[in-house]
Amino acid sequence: MAHYRKLGRTASQRKAMLRSQVTALLVHGKIVTTEARAKEVRKIVEGLIALAVKEKDNFETVTVTAKVPVKDKDGKRVKEVVDGKKVTKFENVEKTVKKDQPSRLHARRQMLQVLYPVTIIPKEVAGRKKNTKELDIPAKLFDEIAPKYANRQGGYTRIVKIGPRRGDAAMEVILELV
Repeated sequence: MAHYRKLGRTASQRKAMLRSQVTALLVHGKIVTTEARAKEVRKIVEGLIALAVKEKDNFETVTVTAKVPVKDKDGKRVKEVVDGKKVTKFENVEKTVKKDQPSRLHARRQMLQVLYPVTIIPKEVAGRKKNTKELDIPAKLFDEIAPKYANRQGGYTRIVKIGPRRGDAAMEVILELV
């Protein structure tokens, strides 16, 4: 007897679908899907959130100095002439950075095995690559979601039935973070 639902798909298709739904749930907070899929996604999400709750405070803050290029008001790098060549001008900046302990780093890498990378595209420049940015979902799990569920012993998601789907009468549900 299988310990999971096969969802009428091959293994690779099923894994890809579940990964995309888990990623969408963590990015948006809720998704609409069928009941069987929601129950499978719930298993994966609960495990990821439990991992984040366990490792949320396992880091140290470190101050580092970095060379950063000087930029003008338009956001372009400032150039200066040295020995007849144009060279970018740099300045030293001190930053505080979170440095993961080994167990938190391991947890982050386990999360990245499941989650897809997400790129955020601002609406005013849709279709351009210039202002896009990568969303760090493990950081969101550690910094936003885990503190919210620190006092909770499981049960991080809720399934709400919304009725049968029009095409095939499959039971549709809303899967959301509590």
